[in-house]
Amino acid sequence: MLKGKNQAFLEMASEEAAVAMVNYYTTARPYLCRQPIYIQYSNYRELKTDNLPNQARAQAALQAMNAMQSGNLATASTPIAEGGTRPSQGSVLWVIVENLLYPVTLDVLCQIFSKFGSVLKIITFTKNNVFQALIQYADPMNAYCAKMALDGQSIYTACCTLRIGFSKLASLKVKYNNEKSRDFTRLDLPSGDSQLPLEPCVAPAFGTPNVIFSSYAGPAEFAPGMGFAEAAVPGIPGALGSLTVATPGQMTPPGVFGVPGNSVLLVSNLNPEAITPYGLFILFGVYGDVHRVKIMFNNKENALIQMADAFQAQLAISYLNGLTLYGKVLHTSLSKYQAVQLPHEGQQDQGLTKDYSNSPLHRFKKPGSKNFQNIFPPSATLHLSNIP
Repeated sequence: MLKGKNQAFLEMASEEAAVAMVNYYTTARPYLCRQPIYIQYSNYRELKTDNLPNQARAQAALQAMNAMQSGNLATASTPIAEGGTRPSQGSVLWVIVENLLYPVTLDVLCQIFSKFGSVLKIITFTKNNVFQALIQYADPMNAYCAKMALDGQSIYTACCTLRIGFSKLASLKVKYNNEKSRDFTRLDLPSGDSQLPLEPCVAPAFGTPNVIFSSYAGPAEFAPGMGFAEAAVPGIPGALGSLTVATPGQMTPPGVFGVPGNSVLLVSNLNPEAITPYGLFILFGVYGDVHRVKIMFNNKENALIQMADAFQAQLAISYLNGLTLYGKVLHTSLSKYQAVQLPHEGQQDQGLTKDYSNSPLHRFKKPGSKNFQNIFPPSATLHLSNIP
């Protein structure tokens, strides 16, 4: 990699492989993080590096992914790391998420780690104010490949960094299927005290085991870079369009500070006798900055709520959809409207449309605000702060 120049050298195994790569991508332009990549021949005949530890680690990860791509995980005969042909560790990974500026849910982890094989069980927990998880694969090789590829990567730009090691546990015991733990082999487990609706990501866990890459029809000598194509996250529906390794140590979802999409919510089945624009502003303001609220004049059971961006809108959906409020179950989804319009002068509104764009009660004005670390499902227990 040439630092600061957006360029890199890549040495292939043979000249034939290099020719095949250039010829293939002449007609099929490769993209990385939605940016076109241009490939041409270099004047150098050989690359020399003096960073041996990183070189060995990169080579091990590359060989591991090549083994997965060719379907030879269980019986790989080519050494994937110095000192052995198969990892001696178990199939349970211990994951620590550092610099947690944005929420990382169980479903987010499921989508990311299931790209490396069948995920059987996940347990998330917080210890010493650090978000952690235990992830069990069906095959130890899947766990090894996931660790090699993801250790040190960041889910979002410059934050939510993954630190991955092997757990001493041989297997995980899951009692409940909810937002904190999940056993994909036992969908009959109770949800415990969880208030969130369960949306298990069964398809990514079992649908395409042992597959990292999307469909590829190029020469066999090489494959596309490590990209997680179309990894939509059930926990934050549609929040992450595609997780792609942009540079070493960074996985970038497009528009991390404003995920492309709609920021206007449609909230239905409200109690018209009890709900007010200010009440909706306070409730939805726990999960993002509310700019405008409009309760429908002709149908006061419905309301439009405009959040600061689509990311915050998705957070509100994931936590508030299905919530019981004033005796009625809320239905929260994305609206077809791109913005909430204020009433025209003289238009009858009865104070049902409010603009909170400049409200001092916004909790997430600063990008990467630490308040994102304190987002939880609604409960009967409140946390008070800033008490004089």
